[in-house]
Amino acid sequence: MSDTLLSSRPWPAMQDAPRSLPPRMRAVGFDEFGAPEVLTLREVDTPSLGDGEVAIRVAAVSVGRLLDVSARAGTHPYAQIALPHVPGAEHAGTVVAVGAGVSRVAVGDHVAVLPVLTCGHCPACRAGATESCPTARILGLHVPGAYAEYTVVPEENAHVVPPGVGPAEAAALALSGAVAQNQFDEAGLAAGEWVLVHGASSALGSLTAALAVHRGARVIATSRSAQKRARLDALGAAAVLDPADPGFAARVRELTGGAGVDLVVDDLGHPDIWHAAMEVLAIRGRVVTSGAFLGGRVELDLLRLYSRSQRVIGVRSGNARSARRLWEAVAEGFRPLIDRTYPVVDAAAAHRHLEDSANTGRVVLTTADDDWAGEHAATPDTGRAHP
Repeated sequence: MSDTLLSSRPWPAMQDAPRSLPPRMRAVGFDEFGAPEVLTLREVDTPSLGDGEVAIRVAAVSVGRLLDVSARAGTHPYAQIALPHVPGAEHAGTVVAVGAGVSRVAVGDHVAVLPVLTCGHCPACRAGATESCPTARILGLHVPGAYAEYTVVPEENAHVVPPGVGPAEAAALALSGAVAQNQFDEAGLAAGEWVLVHGASSALGSLTAALAVHRGARVIATSRSAQKRARLDALGAAAVLDPADPGFAARVRELTGGAGVDLVVDDLGHPDIWHAAMEVLAIRGRVVTSGAFLGGRVELDLLRLYSRSQRVIGVRSGNARSARRLWEAVAEGFRPLIDRTYPVVDAAAAHRHLEDSANTGRVVLTTADDDWAGEHAATPDTGRAHP
């Protein structure tokens, strides 16, 4: 999905990039936990470039409800965040410098960054399941992130963006796309299967539903908001339903010929929504989860689970393998659903938009030079809407 907004926000020209990294850079961060207003513009040290690393001039950075909004509010469920802090995990930009030994990317490449930083040598990392690394850290959560002019990451975390993909789209895909693909890989998604995606209006949910469609699945997307369900028609799902509707289970059985769905993606963890999904899970069906935004504790009927040969799978995040498969899909034409963009200086407005649950799809900050200062079209109410 693309429009004049995204095509009018091109990658920064290389002639605008410095010949070497400046000692200081602009960033948006916070010194204390609190409301969106704690986000302020400041100057910080530019990260240093080491062997095997690449320096990236950030062009766009996604705003995540868990990784950014919860971190800023001080309500993140597991991360210990050191203050002051610069948030920003999923991002995209242009490589401006490379360290010794870098061979896969070059200065001038447009890249999207998988922000999961791992040790590289534990059993999980050696198996390619880097998301399970016991010392894994997330850029923008455990370490300063990409609400900044520059980031420095290991070469293997930078994925070259296919031609025709703008920075906002690349940032929207950088981590969420790899997570969704990893969910499908772990669950063994096959073309033609019925996939139920709960919370499909969220950034991750909308991308997951759209990627399942791209992979040839028959998708049932859900949202409890009538307004958001109307917009989800753009994803190409076979049906868009309200999971709280009393007729939800009957409608799913009707759609699937009575068999139920083969795969449920539930990143919400709401007890009632979980129960509705288990009611329509097919024999040998799988449930995969990478989040518990609305709860986290649900009932599991073990008799139903083993007698119907069903599985429940937890997927912590994406990894390099799933990221590569995701970018192959992007090269084939897959695109994310973007709700709107804001200039980075208006990060507080973007956070308020997510806190109000007003988005359908991904919210992105842009970081061109004119996005760091001055008056902008974005407001707390409107942002730059993506039709």
